[in-house]
Formats: sequence, structure tokens, C-alpha cells
Amino acid sequence: MTQDELKQAVARAAIEHVPAGIIGVGTGSTANYFIDELAKIKGRIDGAVASSEATAQRLKSHGIPVLDLNSAGELAVYVDGADEITKHMHMIKGGGGALTREKIVAACSKKFVCIADGSKLVGMLGNFPLPVEVVPMAQSYVARELVKLGGQPMLRQGFTTDNGNIILDVHGLKIMNPVELETQINQITGVVTNGLFARRPADVLLLGTSEGVRTLQA
Repeated sequence: MTQDELKQAVARAAIEHVPAGIIGVGTGSTANYFIDELAKIKGRIDGAVASSEATAQRLKSHGIPVLDLNSAGELAVYVDGADEITKHMHMIKGGGGALTREKIVAACSKKFVCIADGSKLVGMLGNFPLPVEVVPMAQSYVARELVKLGGQPMLRQGFTTDNGNIILDVHGLKIMNPVELETQINQITGVVTNGLFARRPADVLLLGTSEGVRTLQA
């Protein structure tokens, strides 16, 4: 199976985890396949909370109501992809630049279902550069602090987040303790958040493999 076919397979499998009510929807290529599948059963749900402007537009194009998180309250489930994920359900996310809103929607959801192709499952996080969303005036300061943590931060050129901020992609990290590092980076003044999803990991991983969709749980 191609990578796209694996993404489609996990997107279809995720529909089984969608209850009635309002759900959270992530951002990225795998999440887009999920939105396409969600459109087929849109009558079962009341609407969705989007983790990015791009996701909101795709949901609306399928006729799925997009709701504001502040009025939606707690969500039953959040479905999103990952750039890397371990067997402990810790993730790096933010390759698409929507990490802050993704983290907020995940925090407001009872269950987090991660959908990914088999290439995303890793033994240790850090091969994929860690995205850090930063208030623009703090770019140089935050970069210096990230170097102290052993990383090599690079500005994501020509990119602005939906929140009006910049992203530093941190290369060269071997992340032995994701929960600790997530906290350390978030305490740097000027950081909005970082792409480690370890304090609130996934609850379920639907992993697309050549043998079919595997279900892993923490």
C-alpha cells in the first residue's frame, strides 16, 4: 500500500471512534482524509471544532458545521495525525504549523485518537525537528535558550501561524524525557507552546501498516 492508502485506511478506521455530538478535528494530510470520511456520516454529529483555518475551510466545504471551542465546551473525541509518535503515545506535532490550536483542542477532549501511517512510529522522538511557536519579538532570545537545551533552532521561513506568530524548528534533539522537555520549553518566556504532546498524549493510536490498521493504546 502507498503512504496515501495507509492514511486513508486509518482515517476510515477512526470513524468507529466518532460518537454523536461535537468532535475535534486536527490538521494535516492524514486529518484531511479523516474529514473526507467524516463527511460521509456528517448527519451523526452536531458539528466539529477545527484546529486550524485550513481544517475549518475543509470541514465547511463538506457541509460540516464548524463550531467555536468556547461555546462547544468539552469534546468527546479529538482525531489528528502526528509527525512522530512512540509506543507510549507521546508525539511530535506541528509540521503543518497548527500545534497551538491542536494542543488546545486536544486538552479539551475526553479522548485523543491519533491516526498515522507506520512510518510515524519511532523508538525515540527527535528525528523530526521539534516545532516551537514563538512571539516574534522573542525569536532571538528563545533561539538562544533552545541552543542551551541542546537543539539547533531554525526559523521556518515565510511562515506565520494562524495566531500571528513564528515557528522555530529545533533540529538535533534526542528526546529521552518528553514530558520534562515539553515543560522546560514552555517555560521559556516568549514561547507560546511547543510540538511535544506528552503531558496530554494520545489515548489510542490507529497505525496504518501493510498488514492492515493496528490499534495501540497507552
